[in-house]
Amino acid sequence: MGEPGERAVAGQRLGAPESFGVSTLEPGQRPPTAPPGRQVSIRVQMLDDATEVFNISQRAPAKVLFDLVCAHLNLAEGDYFGLEYQDQRKMMVWVDLLKPILKQIRRPKNTILRFVVKFFPPDHTQLLEELTRYLFALQIKHDLACGRLTCNDTSAALLVSHIVQSEIGDFDEVQSFQHLLHNKYMPDQDVLMDKITEYHRKHVGQTPAESDYQLLEIARRLEMYGVRLHPAKDREGTKLSLAVSHTGVLVFQGHTKINAFNWSKVRKLSFKRKRFLIKLRPDLNSVYQDTLEFIMASRDCCKIFWKICVEYHAFFRLFEEPKPKPKPVLFTRGSSFRFSGRTQKQVIDHVKDSEFKKVPFERKHSKIISNSSLTPQDRKRAQVQKEVSSANWTVLQTADSTSSQKCSTGLGPGLPDDALLAGPPGVVVNGQKATLPPGHSPDGHLPSSQTSHTSPLTSPLLTEAGYVRTDDEDEVQRKKFPTDKAYFIAKELLTTERTFLKDLEVITSFQAFLRKEDNMPDSVKTLINSNYEPVYQFHQAFLKEVEQRLEGRSNAHIKGDYQRIGDVMLKNIQLSNMCLTRRHGEVLVELERSCRASRQLEGVCRELEQQKVCYLPLNMFLLRPLHRLLHYRLILEKLCRHYPPTHQDFRDSRAALADISEMVLQLQGTMMKMENFQKILELKKDLTGIQELAVPGREFIRLGCLSKLSGKGLQQRMFFLFSDVLVYTSRGMTSANQFKVHGQLPLYGMTIRESEDEWGVPHSFTLFGQRQSIVVAASCASEMEKWTEDIRMAVDLAERTNGPSTELLSTSLTDSKSPEEGGVEAESEEELSASRSSLERHAAQRGNTTVHVCWHRNTSVSMVDFSVAVENQLSGNLLRKFKNSNGWQKLWVVFTNFSLFFYKSHQDDYPLASLPLLGYSVTVPAETENIQKDYVFKLHFKSHVYYFRSESQYTFERWMEVIRSATCSASRPLVTQRKDPY
Repeated sequence: MGEPGERAVAGQRLGAPESFGVSTLEPGQRPPTAPPGRQVSIRVQMLDDATEVFNISQRAPAKVLFDLVCAHLNLAEGDYFGLEYQDQRKMMVWVDLLKPILKQIRRPKNTILRFVVKFFPPDHTQLLEELTRYLFALQIKHDLACGRLTCNDTSAALLVSHIVQSEIGDFDEVQSFQHLLHNKYMPDQDVLMDKITEYHRKHVGQTPAESDYQLLEIARRLEMYGVRLHPAKDREGTKLSLAVSHTGVLVFQGHTKINAFNWSKVRKLSFKRKRFLIKLRPDLNSVYQDTLEFIMASRDCCKIFWKICVEYHAFFRLFEEPKPKPKPVLFTRGSSFRFSGRTQKQVIDHVKDSEFKKVPFERKHSKIISNSSLTPQDRKRAQVQKEVSSANWTVLQTADSTSSQKCSTGLGPGLPDDALLAGPPGVVVNGQKATLPPGHSPDGHLPSSQTSHTSPLTSPLLTEAGYVRTDDEDEVQRKKFPTDKAYFIAKELLTTERTFLKDLEVITSFQAFLRKEDNMPDSVKTLINSNYEPVYQFHQAFLKEVEQRLEGRSNAHIKGDYQRIGDVMLKNIQLSNMCLTRRHGEVLVELERSCRASRQLEGVCRELEQQKVCYLPLNMFLLRPLHRLLHYRLILEKLCRHYPPTHQDFRDSRAALADISEMVLQLQGTMMKMENFQKILELKKDLTGIQELAVPGREFIRLGCLSKLSGKGLQQRMFFLFSDVLVYTSRGMTSANQFKVHGQLPLYGMTIRESEDEWGVPHSFTLFGQRQSIVVAASCASEMEKWTEDIRMAVDLAERTNGPSTELLSTSLTDSKSPEEGGVEAESEEELSASRSSLERHAAQRGNTTVHVCWHRNTSVSMVDFSVAVENQLSGNLLRKFKNSNGWQKLWVVFTNFSLFFYKSHQDDYPLASLPLLGYSVTVPAETENIQKDYVFKLHFKSHVYYFRSESQYTFERWMEVIRSATCSASRPLVTQRKDPY
């Protein structure tokens, strides 16, 4: 492989030990032994512009060369890359890895192969290695410089600013200006110098790895990201270009995408001479013909594009590499070309399951040394993105100065999997939640029908962009008009009532959905109308009365009229008890029964859950009126504890508390049953391979991550503990990111033994079932204690009762392959038949559920935690700032379901972003953090730090209280007794 001197330079540059061979090889293997015979020297230009020489046998397939390159780079995820060259027709051609190099290149001594990115994934968080992301960043740099990655000036300047930050570090006026003068990163760079330096100033402290992450985050949202245009014409002779992506075949006019044909809609791709044909699946609603025809320059152009389509389809859509077809005995028809290599699913599984030795590498163009000393466990999980720079969303939301619509949401490009700061469940980006203004791409273009499918856990971030930098007017007002604690207790009633009414409006939206659909079950319509319409009308009037008392012209918070909130509560609770029915649990049961019987109704429910207003699962909104009673009781308890018996509002508050406590007592059994039923219904959507989950008598107890010991070592698995069975799963590669069931252990007769000493694995224990036993390990001692205690309790329960059948696994799903696993026919009439199921298409927004948060944060929650979370809900205004920012941004914040949801104001219909809190810690800032404000609490997880500022001591304590209930498991004791507050 090259001359000794050249090899030493390359090894020093990227830090690759000579003995370490990876890429498409299994761990520990060296590159394949080349066939004997004459050697030929091949020159390969790397992405950092260095040229390396590799010696291979003339008869060796090109895969040998490709593996040598990947091993030389110490690249574990080499399958995203390829080798290309310019042939004698001046066309760029991909090297076929199955054929010898000399059969493809006529004059190898005069040809330079280029090692470049071939497959662009929808989400860069799927790239697990820092080196891989660095190489992708170099590809983006090349594409930007040559004009292939076209975008508006604002996006281009931001991209360049991240490249410069990676190469020279923090902004220095002289150094940065000189660097930009001597390095051209894009055409017409000179006119953008001021913009580039303006953004570069804001990247202080950002490491090269973080700069790569931000660069890819911005680039992947651009319309031309990863696009390689192939000139063509339609039947009328209009000049067009064809391209291929992970979603399907794209059609461009100039640099504007005018159409997209998703793989699920494409039945066949073929070419006849210079005609490229796309045969679509029958669709009565489509305006297109069954077969679309494009004219390309030649047969060779058609074939080159057809080949890359075959490879893109196989890489992103299949589970395994397609098997070669047997050669025909007499006649051949069409091309025998097929995709060679691992699919994306195989690459991700291989890297996660393998223990590669992490070797630091040097960035050739960067003056900053990269710290790549991550542990194998870190590499197995999704990479943690650092805090996004404050400029990112500002520049993207104003990306096109000519755009008539602009966004002031203050959203940013996003956080990684284990930051999980996510947008509302109904807006799809990544195959998931939108981070852009409705109807806009980062470049200000209207989106096409193409659906982006990226990590379900990468989503929007509320950045400091667009901050309202306050001058502490609120603080001055507080000091001028000091208020009693009772006012803030009453104000909690007001703020949470506003959120509750918004939640009820989701149900009214559901009613509207039902009304416009024909043939909806009358039982569902009747139950919802009779149970929720009067509740909504009642609480509209109640909220107005509370608002008038606290925020009316009487200036209640100054004059003290808030001291009469008990009379408002008493009157309305008595009215509520007289005029409203409480059959909300019955609605949940009937809706589930009807959805099983009616696919149309099931589709209506899914359609509603995809709306931005439906920021929680629909079933949770149905139970909101029951949960609201718990909030009223809590607020009244606080008022009664605060008031002295002589207070004018004490008697009314005490009477209201007695009434509400009686109502809660009557409904407590129903609440517990319905909460458990609702949770099991939600778990059904997260699991695949389950025959029947919601059966009478089964109770959910705990879910979370444990590592299962197997022949491959410890592998992360998601466990679900029910009252009769323990199920273990792994996250699948479907668009819905559902968890696929691997096995189950019936609880009857199960025993547990701590086995840390036996296996040498910390926090491990063995579960002995009647038919099998498994060894698992928790992430820490407290997690191990929670699991073992809950399992022992469940085992005792299973042995005392005759529980439901433990046969959970679906025999139809366990052994059968999905359509995507079956391979595709690699003839000239290419069959591209993989399509997602209806559930997967409609559940793409479910990548941010509690199950997925536990998976990425490596933690667990119990049913007791969920029950506590129902009562610990809170709403109100908070000021928020980042670790390195100065300004405070005023936000309306809703805490529910272990998450913070962020709004611009309480009048907004849906959240701008959310922050799941499982795994976070909540503390007060230390003196060294220099937060010189009152009532500030701090949320932090790994490197992510947020400061929140409340308006009073009471609200500060309440936010700390409810957030601790989400960040610290509240599952002990299992049964809690409520004390009388008097």
